[in-house]
Amino acid sequence: MTSAPRASRPGAAAAAGNPAILVESRGLRKSYGAHEVLKGIDLTVSSGEVVCIVGASGSGKSTFLRCINDLEKFDSGELTVDGEPVGCYAKNGKLYELTPRAAAARRARIGMVFQHFNLFPHMTVLQNIIEAPVQILRKKKSESIDLAMSLLERVGMQDRPGSYPNQLSGGQKQRVAIARALAMEPRLMLFDEPTSALDPELVGEVLAVMADLADSGMTMVIVTHQILYAKDIAQKIVYMDSGRVVEEGKPEELIHAPRNERTKAFMARVLKAH
Repeated sequence: MTSAPRASRPGAAAAAGNPAILVESRGLRKSYGAHEVLKGIDLTVSSGEVVCIVGASGSGKSTFLRCINDLEKFDSGELTVDGEPVGCYAKNGKLYELTPRAAAARRARIGMVFQHFNLFPHMTVLQNIIEAPVQILRKKKSESIDLAMSLLERVGMQDRPGSYPNQLSGGQKQRVAIARALAMEPRLMLFDEPTSALDPELVGEVLAVMADLADSGMTMVIVTHQILYAKDIAQKIVYMDSGRVVEEGKPEELIHAPRNERTKAFMARVLKAH
C-alpha cells in the first residue's frame, strides 16, 4: 500500500483527539483539470452543531460536502471526520489510503441526502430503507424493518412502506431519503440542497423533518439556498464564494451584519428576493 498523496499528516482534530470537533478541514483543495473548485477550505463543525453553507451556484459548496463523505477525492490539505482522516488511515505519522471496502464502511457512518433523492426506483419505500443496514451493517432483516418503520413514523411516512418512489411526491421522496440515511445510525448528516428540486408547497414538510433532527442534537452540515430557514435552524452559517470560505458566524450576524463586502452583496441580493 502506498502513502496517500493528499495530506502529509493527520489533521489537528485527529492529533488532539478533540471529541467536541466532528469535522475539521484545513487548507482543503480540489481541482477538476485546470479548474480549482476548492481553494483552501478551513472549517470546523462541532458535535451536535448545525452548520448551513450558503453561496452562489458554482462556489464549491456541494464539492466540499462530497469530500467530507469521501465521494470526491481532494488534492491537498487535511480533512478529518470524527478524528479520522477522510479516505485514509494514519500509521507511524503517515497517511495511507483505505481499501474500497474500508472506505465504504467509514462512509456508512455519515448520512447524506441528495438534491434528487437517489432512491432505488425498483424497490419499495421499506426496501429502500432496509437495504443498506442489512447489506452493509449486516443487521437482521427483522431488526432493520422495525427501525425503518419507526423512522418512517418520524418523517410522517408510516402509511407508505409498500409504495414505490414513482408513486410519491417530491417531498415524500425526500422524507424517505432522510429516513434511509438515518437507518445507518450516522453521527453526521450531510444535506446537499435538499429542497431545491421540490415544488414550493412541498418544501416545508422536508424542512420540518430537518428541524426535528436538529432539535434531537444531530450534527448536520446543510448546503442550502433557504437563507431564512438557515437563520432559524443553524448555530453557524458559512458563506462560500469562488471556492473559498469568505465569512462565517452566527446566523443573525452573518445575515444582517456581515463584515465582508462580498457577503454583504450576496445577502442583500438574497434578502431582496425574499
